[in-house]
Amino acid sequence: MLSAFDIDGIPAVAAKRAGPLTAGMVFRVGRADETLATAGITHLVEHLALHRFGLGDYHFNGATAPDHTYFEMQGSESEVVSFLEGVCASLGNLPMDRLETEKSILRTEEAGRGGGGSLFRHRYGAQGYGLVDYLELGVPRLRPAEVAHWARTWFTRENAALWVAGESVPSGLRLSLPPGVRRPIPARPAVLSRTPAYFAQGSGEVAFSAVVRQGSAAQIFAKVLERELFRALRQEGGYSYQASTSYQLRGDGFAEILGVADALPDKQAAVVGGIIDVLAQVKAGRIDPRDIETVRGQAESALYGVDADVARLPQHAARLLSGRPLRTPEERIAELRSVSVADVHAVAVEVCGSVLLRVPSGRSADWAGYAEVPLCSAAAVEGTRFPAYNKVNTHLIAGPEGCSIQTPDGPSTVRFADCAAMLAWPDGGRRLIGTDGRTVTIEPTLFAGLAPEAVAAIDVAVGPHRTLPQPARRPEEVPRPAAAASTRPPAPSSPKRGSIAFTVTASIVGGFALLTTAGLAMDPATDSAGWIGAGVIWLIAGLFAFLAVRRRR
Repeated sequence: MLSAFDIDGIPAVAAKRAGPLTAGMVFRVGRADETLATAGITHLVEHLALHRFGLGDYHFNGATAPDHTYFEMQGSESEVVSFLEGVCASLGNLPMDRLETEKSILRTEEAGRGGGGSLFRHRYGAQGYGLVDYLELGVPRLRPAEVAHWARTWFTRENAALWVAGESVPSGLRLSLPPGVRRPIPARPAVLSRTPAYFAQGSGEVAFSAVVRQGSAAQIFAKVLERELFRALRQEGGYSYQASTSYQLRGDGFAEILGVADALPDKQAAVVGGIIDVLAQVKAGRIDPRDIETVRGQAESALYGVDADVARLPQHAARLLSGRPLRTPEERIAELRSVSVADVHAVAVEVCGSVLLRVPSGRSADWAGYAEVPLCSAAAVEGTRFPAYNKVNTHLIAGPEGCSIQTPDGPSTVRFADCAAMLAWPDGGRRLIGTDGRTVTIEPTLFAGLAPEAVAAIDVAVGPHRTLPQPARRPEEVPRPAAAASTRPPAPSSPKRGSIAFTVTASIVGGFALLTTAGLAMDPATDSAGWIGAGVIWLIAGLFAFLAVRRRR
């Protein structure tokens, strides 16, 4: 049974449970609140806040999600109280002497985690929720003042919630956080202009995402879709080992349904076709009511499982932060039971209208009516043109409004007003990243006439707050123009050299003919065939001698 209360003005939710006490705090801040130029700052604050706890004998953890940050602890009552109060104290006085060390730890953690899946980047660009598909590029340039300001702005009393699982709420708990304001869930402006759509990237799996109105019907549909995909791709086709979906609340009244299926190279086309066929099938209303009943039953059972409320306490705390009331299991079950086949079908139509599909490189989905995500910008900027070395009809265009790379296939443009960040190397290399995810890479070694003054003008237009300095590159890492194949005709041979060559050849053949003739003259058994052969050799020697004389003239 859930109970709601508050401590020091911070909303809280608790559930009774035997055993060790577990508690945590949730803050309404995450990757989606950052910019590309500050990407990773929330994660850095989380690490700094937890440093003081060292190697304790109790279990504690922190996590940074797209729109929330979590701290949690399990232990005795005194340990939990010490942890929660310590987190609040650390957030108000971060150990900045650890800043560079924690930056290094974040880079190591990121290297092990790998890059994002790019579905969010293609839908939302290099901003907001699209940042979850980007590296934490802002971490190296962050300074103590900026990190401390971020902590004071977002980790406040009004932007926090508490959850507790145990026999009782710890007595004497005090959560000293600075005052602030409640932060709403960030908007999700999409840069994807048309759906259903697809893009080709990577290999080994096919993935998709879709945006739908949240609710029990969407939650049920996500699992019904998983059953259909598993049935079609693994049990019937044998194309995939794993085919799964997930349902993720967005906090703004909508949810995202994500799906993925693995595929060997020779099965990729079949997996792409299988997913598209299943989506078309559910859109047409071919949904088995028995699947709906099975999924509904599983959801109801989970609501009454052991520690079901405890497992969802962080979600309940986040719900309090968004101003939404808590719901009892009975209310959730009533909502699940009200979902009809028609409701699930309506979600299927929503999914198929908003789906974004990632297919392996070299594959497509245009044959099924999916629009390819545009590879080029709508237009190039006006400005000075710098031709690319050894690339026909390819130019860098730098102007007062932004930069473009113009190729025969079309332009890629980043306008300074829409620049999310710029990577800057000491050798003059630059990479502008637009909020729509477009990039323009500027390399002085690849474009004729690109002087340092032109690069400096770009630096001024972007500004230091969006510039991300990069470490120096080794000489072999700096891009160089590909060697152009020579189109000039071979130079004609020198007449003198040709004459000498023919003279030498004539001398060699003539000497061989002389030796052959002498040998035949001394052999009484020589027949006419031998003399004919000798005559042919003399004829060849004479031909080369004639060519030598002609060449000399």
